[in-house]
Amino acid sequence: MAISLYDAVVAGFIQSLSGVSNFLEKGRAHCEATGVDANDLVDYRLTTDMLPFSFQISSVAHHSIGAITGVKAGLFTPGAPVPEPGYAGLQKLIAEAQVALAALTPDEVNGLEGKDMVFKIGEMQMPFTAEGFLLSFSLPNLHFHATTAYDILRLKGAPLGKRDFLGQPRMKR
Repeated sequence: MAISLYDAVVAGFIQSLSGVSNFLEKGRAHCEATGVDANDLVDYRLTTDMLPFSFQISSVAHHSIGAITGVKAGLFTPGAPVPEPGYAGLQKLIAEAQVALAALTPDEVNGLEGKDMVFKIGEMQMPFTAEGFLLSFSLPNLHFHATTAYDILRLKGAPLGKRDFLGQPRMKR
């Protein structure tokens, strides 16, 4: 059985973002229960040379729906700042990415296969095909940033487990 680009990428993005949405909500609830302002986590970093929690979450959105948008345009660049500040703004960003991903059709995404596109950062340009970019660049980046955000919440005491990260698996019906 062949697997489509949609199934390999978008369905995985949707699953991963459901996990991120879940652990963000559990992190917010933990902050509320312990009297911590969730907004205090937005700028938290695991170490001084690592970007903050807000960047990790915005990168999850950017490497999911932003990656599809970039492939459609033929150009992907580093993400923009989070449009709404604060922890609630990060939750909204993930929710909006989930809605946008759910609106994509398999035909729309599968039609991108073989399309040339470029990742550009500053003067550096990296040429890709759509599937090469999505599978070897955006998917690993999404998982890296989701894991880092999850780890920050765990470090801050949120009672999270592996199931909170995994999202909803695609089980046989």
